[in-house]
This record gives sequence, C-alpha cells and structure tokens, in this order.
Amino acid sequence: MGLASAFASSTAILTAIIPIAVPLLLSSHLSAAGLIAALAVATTIVDTSPFSTDGALVLGNARGVDPRRFYRQVSGYTGGIVALGPVVARGALVLPWS
Repeated sequence: MGLASAFASSTAILTAIIPIAVPLLLSSHLSAAGLIAALAVATTIVDTSPFSTDGALVLGNARGVDPRRFYRQVSGYTGGIVALGPVVARGALVLPWS
C-alpha cells in the first residue's frame, strides 16, 4: 500500500483500501479504529516521495542544494518509509488494540 501511495494520490489509495479492509475487519478481532488509523498513516506517510505531488513540490522548490543529490536523498528516505512506515503503523495502532 505504501508503495502504491508513493506514486499515486494518498487520498485515492485510502478511499480504495478501506472497502477492501472491511472483510478483514469482519473476519478478525482487529480494532476498526486502529486498522483505519494504520491505513491512513501508511498511505499518507509516503507523501515525501518525489513522485507524489507534495514531494515533487518540495523537490522543485528546493534552493541552494544539488538537485540530483537532493533527489537521491528524498528517494532513499521515501524507500525507507515505504518499507518501515506500514510496519510501524500496524505495530503502534493495530496490535495494541487486538
């Protein structure tokens, strides 16, 4: 989900993923509030991606930095967030309430 959101609209991804999560909520003992909060965090935390609107605006308006180096730094940070963000969100928002 984080990977898709890094390249697409976070709001659109969240709107699409919540209905998909309903069967999971119905067939498990997961907290609905925790799961929805974790999904919201996981989809919006990657908005720093240079491929998203917010990330592209930051990248395009950066002054006094080497654009290629800054692009690599932002891409590396986004890669880390895509890998760790959903795991941390699930651990912090879903598991304690399960």
